[in-house]
Amino acid sequence: MVMAILLSISPHPPKPPRNPNPNTLIPIPPSTFYPNTLLNPSRRHFILNSISLCFLSSTFNCLLIPICTAETLPSKSILSAIANTKSWFQFYGDGFAIRVPPQFEDMTEPEDYNAGLSLYGDKAKPKTFAARFASPDGSEVVSVLIRPSNQLKITFLEAKDITDLGTLKEAAKIFVPGGSTIYSARTIKVREDESFKTYYFYEFGRDGQHVALVAAVNSGKAIVAGASAPQSKWEDDGVKLRSAAVSLTVL
Repeated sequence: MVMAILLSISPHPPKPPRNPNPNTLIPIPPSTFYPNTLLNPSRRHFILNSISLCFLSSTFNCLLIPICTAETLPSKSILSAIANTKSWFQFYGDGFAIRVPPQFEDMTEPEDYNAGLSLYGDKAKPKTFAARFASPDGSEVVSVLIRPSNQLKITFLEAKDITDLGTLKEAAKIFVPGGSTIYSARTIKVREDESFKTYYFYEFGRDGQHVALVAAVNSGKAIVAGASAPQSKWEDDGVKLRSAAVSLTVL
């Protein structure tokens, strides 16, 4: 359901290109996932200050749909394909921070404290997105979703880290919609005090959209940042959008 929501976040969804050029992609077996990326303190400052986000999806149920015909493609190191986002606005949300690309507009829905009120004092209606930003034409979107980790994987134990949801490959069944073409998948480890925080990174295409997604878990909550755009725009804006997604920081 998470990926479904992310794949449908564009305020004005563009029509997918009629004739995508499949010749630019050289698929390799889906079992090939890429080695971990370990970030030391100096790289962490760079990563945490070089990203923004966008999402492609259709409804939260898609997160639970296994990959049907997913393919993985060779990719360069994440560090060689992101921009320096230190000058970008940094948005702080509930337990996370993320960098927002220049000229992107805040599309986050306001808190609706009246929607859930009743004589019994119900809580306010939860927001669909913890953060959501879009380009002026609405075709490129950066979003953040927060969901209880036990909604993604049934367990009686509180997830402390993204690895509690499975390996990079296993968790792809949660975060990547079925039928997607996976271009890259990586584990990123960021040093925090005396331990490491693990993030999973996926980049994939589906239904004419290209998505970069970063997910982490903290205190039983899955925090997912995504950046999406039509495949036709990714060549020009992909580095910017990928950088936004990778800038996700769990606080």
